Amino acid sequence: MALINTALSNPKTNQIFCHHHHFHQIKPLISVQFPQFPNTHLSNHLRNSSLRCFSQKQSQPTQNSLNQVEKEEEEVGKEVQKYEFERLFSNINQATLKHEPGSVTSSIFLVAGTTIGAGILALPAVTQESGFLASAVACIGCWVYMVTTGLLIAEVNVNTMCELGSGGVSLVSMAKRTIGSVGVQVACWSYIFIHYALLVAYIARSSDILTNYLGIPQWESAALFSLAFGALCYFGSQRFIGAVNGLLLLGIVTSFTALVVITSADLHFDALLKANFEAVPSSLPVIALAYVYHNVVPVLCTNLEGDLSKVRTAIVMGTAIPLVLFLVWNGVILGSFTNVDSNVGNILDPLQQLRASNGVVGPIVDTFSIFAIGTSYIGFVLGLADFLADLLNLPAGQSRPLPYLITLFPPLVLALLDPEIFFKALDFAGTYGVLVLFGVLPAAMSWSDRYITSPELPKVPQMVPGGKLTLSLVMGGAAWIILSEILNTFNHT
Repeated sequence: MALINTALSNPKTNQIFCHHHHFHQIKPLISVQFPQFPNTHLSNHLRNSSLRCFSQKQSQPTQNSLNQVEKEEEEVGKEVQKYEFERLFSNINQATLKHEPGSVTSSIFLVAGTTIGAGILALPAVTQESGFLASAVACIGCWVYMVTTGLLIAEVNVNTMCELGSGGVSLVSMAKRTIGSVGVQVACWSYIFIHYALLVAYIARSSDILTNYLGIPQWESAALFSLAFGALCYFGSQRFIGAVNGLLLLGIVTSFTALVVITSADLHFDALLKANFEAVPSSLPVIALAYVYHNVVPVLCTNLEGDLSKVRTAIVMGTAIPLVLFLVWNGVILGSFTNVDSNVGNILDPLQQLRASNGVVGPIVDTFSIFAIGTSYIGFVLGLADFLADLLNLPAGQSRPLPYLITLFPPLVLALLDPEIFFKALDFAGTYGVLVLFGVLPAAMSWSDRYITSPELPKVPQMVPGGKLTLSLVMGGAAWIILSEILNTFNHT
């Protein structure tokens, strides 16, 4: 990937507007042509300069703020250059050489589609003991937590792109830069394990649904689902995949609305007031799993050209849609039953009970499930393929078949070996994988990035406020849930 650097100087403010137009060809070496420092590497002047990265909304500083900054610089006796970026780089179509910025709407759809997956199908089963009211509080709390960790990943990702001068930076590159080889090992194996576990769960449930409706063997259903969506991810452009995600989300909303209308007639409002907060901790891993979208955050940062404002909007809005669906979904399912018991070691699925008691609901639930799984499958395939490409040191921005083959076929084989693996895969991945990879690790990387790794170099504005206190709460909360689950496992044993 080569970077063509352009610099436009503003004589009134002494600012240089740098846009890195990148072409996906060779590995980059960042350099900026300064009028007073020709052919000088940017990093040689960062220690004596002030690099200010602004989003597009922040890209017009007032004259008063500039005068104040200049006064502060004069007081410390330093000559400071200011560099202002509306975006870190520009996505260029290799064929037409035209600028193709990522769409915020498509990015919102990608986040929402990735989030709405198999996790929502498991929510009624794991929250029935705590009840709707307590589970609603848990869902909102987990949403805030997972939005926070997603923004932390975005912040570290953009800082890493600034330092490496390359788009398509995965979690491995971020962990290596911030917390070293130990972080790389944790990120690498946790990331691969979680994605394979969830892809296995998605294929297992989707193949079961397709087999019931198409009347074909389960291995054919699994292969059909994997190849269809895998081909979409490999051959489809960003906008086409975003459009497909939008259509799938429309199908989710339509089937979801039909399900709510049909089941609301039998809704028991007194059942919605049930609140057993003591049972909430055991459901948190799967609730947190339901909000996983973090695997596509590096893709978002690259597609949106490092624009912090757009990335924040995509994450917050893209996860707010699933939050509303989760609350309504759980209310409809749990409110339809007055006596739902859970046996230890045997997860009773309220969805199956609802399908058995109402013949009209069954097809609607299956339609909603296949759409939800499809959107999530797309996001996880894109995220894992991008991760494996970075792990294999393949050029960024080029679609290579090897990462997609490694992404698609192992989960397909595992799903065929154990078709009943759905709940087991979700529970194990949520308990020991998600909270480590998308809970502890983002906070640890952000801590190192902010306070340890090259603190003298300029960084992008912090996307999550609160400093060390917020990061400590994020890491401590995840560690507490993991420890509680381990102790519960030993107690049941």
